[in-house]
Amino acid sequence: MRWLQLLTASLLPLTALAAKKSSGDRFNDFRAKSSSGPLTLDDPAYAQLTKAPRDYSVVVLLTAMGARFGCQLCQEFQPEWDLLARSWSRGDKKGESRLIYGTLDFEAGKNTFQSLMLQTAPVVLYFHPTVGPNAKADNQPERLDFTGGPQSAEQVHAWISRKLPADAPKPAVHRPINWIKIISVTTAVLGLITFVAVASPYVVPILQNRNLWAALSLLGVLLFTSGHMFNHIRKTPYVSGDGKGGINYFAGGFSNQFGLESQIVAAIYGVLSFATISLALKVPRIKDSRAQQFAVFLWSGVLLCMYSFLLSVFRMKNGGYQFWLPPF
Repeated sequence: MRWLQLLTASLLPLTALAAKKSSGDRFNDFRAKSSSGPLTLDDPAYAQLTKAPRDYSVVVLLTAMGARFGCQLCQEFQPEWDLLARSWSRGDKKGESRLIYGTLDFEAGKNTFQSLMLQTAPVVLYFHPTVGPNAKADNQPERLDFTGGPQSAEQVHAWISRKLPADAPKPAVHRPINWIKIISVTTAVLGLITFVAVASPYVVPILQNRNLWAALSLLGVLLFTSGHMFNHIRKTPYVSGDGKGGINYFAGGFSNQFGLESQIVAAIYGVLSFATISLALKVPRIKDSRAQQFAVFLWSGVLLCMYSFLLSVFRMKNGGYQFWLPPF
């Protein structure tokens, strides 16, 4: 029995050496280590992975995840990179695309960053094969910078797919189901339906009120006919000085106006509209004939004065305007 234990102990070093011995195929060795995501690299591993001759492609993310670097872009892109690598590994289980994903952090690859003279992160490097049917003579990697902001896994996937041969498999990115978003949207929709069902007896009569819609329509008409959109588009000033220490409320010419001018014109149109509505709807309902007669003269006078003032505004904007009414 003791002899068997001694034999087992003597074989342990040989077993460890056999386990550490590589198969001689660098692609299969590295692929076995990256079955669940990108390889975590350091300087020696990066050099071993990318050295020539190489009959496979390599795509490496050079990042700086340390808190002292404050690389917000690195933090945002890292989940997208891990998702892309996992999706590719699961979709290409046989390794037919001959592509290895790796991640090299600055803390573990300072020499590599210095040799590449990188001043920013993250950066994605794509290495073409140096031997084989898809080899390229230039051993320099192609570089993807993040000058346009964060990149999604789908965007980087499209960039990598353009580098691979046309007949190589290109597994799609599969995002996990976002249960939190689904539950949130479902809860919000159910809450909205409940609110509509409870509030509809009170809200529907308001929405069906003709006077409300008439008032809103009249407000919209007055707002846009007075030049409100013109002020926003042209960025017109509110008022302007007249050069004599005073203020001009109306701009000269029919193609110009001030912000206060549009408000004055809207008020004039509003008074004219209210007077017309009162004459058409309110005055005929007055039962007292003397009060009705007084209302007719009152609102007619308001119409005359406001329309006369409106014509005077036209004359202020353009001296050639020839129409007028008393008293203005």
